Amino acid sequence: MDGRYDFDFLFGHWRISNRKRVNPLVAGDADWIEFEAQSEARPIVGGAGNVDTYSAPAFPGRPGFEGFTLRLFEPATGLWRIWWASSTGSGQLDEPVVGRFDDCLGIFECDDVIDGVTLRVRYTWTVVTWDSLRWEQSFSFDGGGTWDTNWIMESTRTADHVPRVDRRLVAHAA
Repeated sequence: MDGRYDFDFLFGHWRISNRKRVNPLVAGDADWIEFEAQSEARPIVGGAGNVDTYSAPAFPGRPGFEGFTLRLFEPATGLWRIWWASSTGSGQLDEPVVGRFDDCLGIFECDDVIDGVTLRVRYTWTVVTWDSLRWEQSFSFDGGGTWDTNWIMESTRTADHVPRVDRRLVAHAA
C-alpha cells in the first residue's frame, strides 16, 4: 500500500481542544494557553491530497484566528507534504513538513526559520480511534536531537460522521 489514503480518517468535522505554549521559541516555556477550535477536512485532486480549515475564534491574543492546511501525496516516494497558512501569517504557505504514517502514527518534519530562529519542526499525528485523534507540534533547537512539544490538539469528530470506510483496505483487496 502506498499511503495515499493515510489521511482519510480526517475527513469530516472536528471539535478541537488546544493546549499551546505562550512562547514556543523558548524551550521548556512553562506558560500554556488553552482554547477550543473546530475544523473541517475534505479530499481534493482525486484523493491524492486533502485540505482542512481551522477556526479558533477565542484563541487568546488572536481573536478570529483561522488556518488552512494543504496536504499532497507523492506516489513515487510514498511521502506526504503538509503546508500551513494562517490569518496571522505572512500571506504565504509555511515550509512543508514531510513524512508518512506507520499504522496509526504519522511523523512529519522539516527545517525552518521562525522569527529568525533556526529550528526543526515536527508534526506527530496519532489516530486514537476513528472518532478521536491527537496532533502535536514540536520544535527541535539542536537539529533533531531533542524535541520540545509546544502545541497539542485533542480532536473529537462531531455528529456528522463520515462512513467508516478504510480505503487502504479496499485498495489492498482490489
